[in-house]
Amino acid sequence: MADTDKSLQELEDLFAAARSTPPALPDHLSTAILADAARVQPGFQPAEPPRQPLWRQLVEALGGWPALGGLAAASAAGLWIGVAPPSFVPDPAALAGYEDNSTAFADGSYDMALMLSEDLQ
Repeated sequence: MADTDKSLQELEDLFAAARSTPPALPDHLSTAILADAARVQPGFQPAEPPRQPLWRQLVEALGGWPALGGLAAASAAGLWIGVAPPSFVPDPAALAGYEDNSTAFADGSYDMALMLSEDLQ
């Protein structure tokens, strides 16, 4: 038990010594890095991201293709429910005050010539 504590302490001392002295950078490497930086720096311009088309910007703003698919499905379901509502949903045309006056004529016929001839007499 005493041997393991002593070996761990020696190992810890070696790690502490390695941390206290950082590795030295060779002079020729440091000179090459600084020369390359001086050569590149005057002409450096940050690259602008490529401009995306409007439809891609819209798709990204909505949340991507999965969100666009959900939006399309919800729109189709809403249109279907609006056109042919189920029996438990009130008819939106009736709520808007629209009434079907197809029973205005008792015989069910609608003849324009007959209507005009009656108006002229």
